[in-house]
Amino acid sequence: MNESYLYDYTTSLFAGQLPVCVPYAKINPMRVLQINSVCSGSTGRIAAGVSRVLNETGHESRILFGRGEPANGVACERIECAAEFYAHTLYARLTNRQGFASTAATRKMIHSIRSFSPDVIQLHNLHGYYLDWHVLFEFLRTEGIPIVWTLHDCNAFTGHCAFFDAARCERWKTGCGSCPQRKSYPKSWFADQSARNYAEKRALTTGLDRLNIITPSNWLKKLVGQSFLREYPARVVYNGIDLSVFQPVSSDLRAQYGIGNKRLILGVANVWEPRKGLPVFLDLAERLGKEAVVALIGLSGVQVKALPAGMIGITRTQSVREIVAWYSAADVFVNPTVEDNFPTTQIEALACGTPVVCYETGGCAESLDDSCGIVVPKGDVPALTDAIFSAGALKKEHCLRRAAQFGERERYCDYVSVYRSLCGEGKA
Repeated sequence: MNESYLYDYTTSLFAGQLPVCVPYAKINPMRVLQINSVCSGSTGRIAAGVSRVLNETGHESRILFGRGEPANGVACERIECAAEFYAHTLYARLTNRQGFASTAATRKMIHSIRSFSPDVIQLHNLHGYYLDWHVLFEFLRTEGIPIVWTLHDCNAFTGHCAFFDAARCERWKTGCGSCPQRKSYPKSWFADQSARNYAEKRALTTGLDRLNIITPSNWLKKLVGQSFLREYPARVVYNGIDLSVFQPVSSDLRAQYGIGNKRLILGVANVWEPRKGLPVFLDLAERLGKEAVVALIGLSGVQVKALPAGMIGITRTQSVREIVAWYSAADVFVNPTVEDNFPTTQIEALACGTPVVCYETGGCAESLDDSCGIVVPKGDVPALTDAIFSAGALKKEHCLRRAAQFGERERYCDYVSVYRSLCGEGKA
């Protein structure tokens, strides 16, 4: 009988070593429970993808999530109703205590965890107005179950914000308080309880016996090492994309939008909030003049109407095929975000054969090398403009080769390898 195999990606492919192939028959089945705010978006896709790889390789997985719709093809359970979500959101707006409500929903979550009896618990985003940190971490402290916590942003070790680079704030190193971003997500209308939130998070999350941290970038791993979570082992698992979907395609977009042979500069975001760089694109469009066309995907209707003549604005689309067509048609993908972890939009562009220009922000530079992208100092719009023209010399095949290192299945297998190590099988 033919033997099935599971790739063990214990050793990172980025270290230049090949993965180890382990016979499926030799792997003991695990039960892995994941917790995330949603089953959609970038973090939801990761949770669902890890679940699928676990199921395909003989393990059992379940996702507990706070709001939205379940993922297709994997076992999911929503633990909070809409009324609880809105009550938590209002409570946070009034008190600045996001993450310290939804007590009944969190107790329901604990009941589901006990019923599933997992070998490993995988935490993702714990912010998002759906659980009570006190209830969850008091349970985790007493159960002794191995925990893997993927930090998709910085909220785990701050008293309020998800990112602090743009605000140039380092209060997270000393206890928060006097929060300069109180009105940013998770927004508070009146109160500043960032110092209290910080103190309680630190008390709840330190001193756990079996907690391991994953970050999607070396940049975030370094920050973890400066935070109150520094006592825990941390490793990097880069985000991945579906390379069977994101690949070069032909389209008539240039003809449809009258772009012709002009240089097409593309920007993509789920939400064009200020940190994503919308004002930078407006400046770029003026600097580039008639030599180029700037197209932005993911704008609101109001933002589209406010664009100056000559720019192309497209509202948020659920059509991956449309986004792939734009990536493929573009000459350069530009990402002028001033704070981010490890944006997958850059990998998606590379996988469609399009070079990337970005600011030296967070983990943005980690998906690039000199053959496929250019990184410029944050906020330097003249350097960004020059880089757009220089990127024309970068070759499509080099972009594709770089993108090949970020296949999502390989990254999900990295997660499975970590779980196996915590269950006493192999190393991670």
